[in-house]
Amino acid sequence: MTSDAAQRRAACASRWTMCSHEFAHALHGRCKVDRTPPAMPSPVQLIHPTRHGDARGWFTETYNAERFAKLGIVCTFMQDNHSLSAQPHTLRGLHFQTPPHAQDKLVRCIRGRIFDVAVDVRNGSPTFGRWVGTELSAENGDQLFIPAGFAHGFVTLEPQCEVVYKCSALYAPEHDGGIIWDDPDIAIAWPIPVGAAPELSAKDQRLPRLASFESPFDYDGRPLEPLDQ
Repeated sequence: MTSDAAQRRAACASRWTMCSHEFAHALHGRCKVDRTPPAMPSPVQLIHPTRHGDARGWFTETYNAERFAKLGIVCTFMQDNHSLSAQPHTLRGLHFQTPPHAQDKLVRCIRGRIFDVAVDVRNGSPTFGRWVGTELSAENGDQLFIPAGFAHGFVTLEPQCEVVYKCSALYAPEHDGGIIWDDPDIAIAWPIPVGAAPELSAKDQRLPRLASFESPFDYDGRPLEPLDQ
């Protein structure tokens, strides 16, 4: 067989394959579907908003419902909080609200730097008691999304730190809960100098250990994964 003949036969076969696929599409009214289940995002997500800069400074969107929905974040935020911590090594946490007033949180630092932490406290989770942490700062503009079922806390790395965060449920003091910040079963590597003691509220000093906490949070099938730095 000549090369020209082989090319014509290959082209014919290609056209036949295309026609067969088009016929199948017309017959069944749909294309072939990839049935591989999509990968589920990690429940705790580090978000890097884009900053658009020029000679005047920069502009950024800190929340956009459509963009966040593409990340699997579809909660409705109900309350915004803003804290100022005057001293470095001020530690707030580890906090959560229990159902039916559990809170998803979207945290960012607008002045100074903090080390922000989330701990898995979901009943039945294979990553129960594990934690992730990252630095949030006014300079990097990063945000940490922490869903219900995770205890949240942070320590300031500079004086006069300001932190703002969105919550998906209103504050409900009767459902306020937490875990002690230095629980050895969790062993968070807080970036606090050796020999220094964090600045704590009286309430946070009295929080229980994880071992004595009966979690009301259900595991949703998504284990805690390392943050996408």
